[in-house]
Amino acid sequence: MKIVFSEGSGLNDSVYGKCQAPIRMFLEQRGEQFEQQSVLKDLFLMGTSDNYGDMLTTMTAMSGFEPVGENGAYPADGMQEGYRKLLVYDTWKDSFAISAEMIEDSKLMDLKKQPAAFLTGYNRTREMFGAALLGNAIRGNATAQYHGKSFDINAADGVTLFHTAHPPKVAGDNQCNSFKDEFSVDALGKLESAMHLFRGDNDEILDVAPDTIVIPENADLKKAVFAAIGADKDPVTANNAFNYQYGRWTVIVWSYLNQFITAGTKPWLLLDSKYNKTYGGAVWNDRIQLAVRSTIDENTDANVWRGRSRFNATFNDWRAFAAGGIASGNELP
Repeated sequence: MKIVFSEGSGLNDSVYGKCQAPIRMFLEQRGEQFEQQSVLKDLFLMGTSDNYGDMLTTMTAMSGFEPVGENGAYPADGMQEGYRKLLVYDTWKDSFAISAEMIEDSKLMDLKKQPAAFLTGYNRTREMFGAALLGNAIRGNATAQYHGKSFDINAADGVTLFHTAHPPKVAGDNQCNSFKDEFSVDALGKLESAMHLFRGDNDEILDVAPDTIVIPENADLKKAVFAAIGADKDPVTANNAFNYQYGRWTVIVWSYLNQFITAGTKPWLLLDSKYNKTYGGAVWNDRIQLAVRSTIDENTDANVWRGRSRFNATFNDWRAFAAGGIASGNELP
């Protein structure tokens, strides 16, 4: 994780100057550790931006080549813009203070705890924010409430991310990526096939090929998932048939999801990670990376550390995802 540090006046004396390096080291180490464990990079197209906001969009496919015969004229083909969605970047802030007495008395344990907790809080905020967006999408909500602010989580086509009737922009029928079937090896195969048949806004077959299973922390669901994909023999037979699901999936068990989904439910998602990163199914952009500055408070003489960043995330192209275990969904074909 990239963290930009700056120091205010009065920090170069022997007392305050000595505390800067260890605190900065704790912040950098904690940030790097959490980023390695984070699943956000696996669920969102992570990017950066230099703008106040960015317009997310897609392009429809071309119709393709036609046979024209000898000396035939070139047919006119073209593309048009698909659905659009504006992503505006929010500002996120936090701070903590190290008292002058703590520094003078060399309370090393406290000098480690507060910076570590500060960075953990920042990274946990990002992780929980991502989980809040996805969890509310699983619940069928158009917005996600996080710390009193409402975030738009509809897909670019104007309906919820998981929906039974995603409308095409140009041609074709409505499409469904929300299904009620509980997880099983058969349901996994059916949902994968359904995603293979997803069509674009011009009714063209796409290259959607899910490779990732995403579930909340649920013992029964974990057991079912790993039973379905963890052995090379078919789990529903006398272990004689080949299990074609074996070795084909990445599994993400995301405990942060639990507090944002309906209690007692067991939703499961399939994600095409390559499609997601190519076409921006779920998009996360950092406008300003975490910037941490250190100053001395004139009234208390405390060493105050303030962190500020700007980022936001949303859903754009629904075709990167499909969900099972959704009560309001359709039955898998």
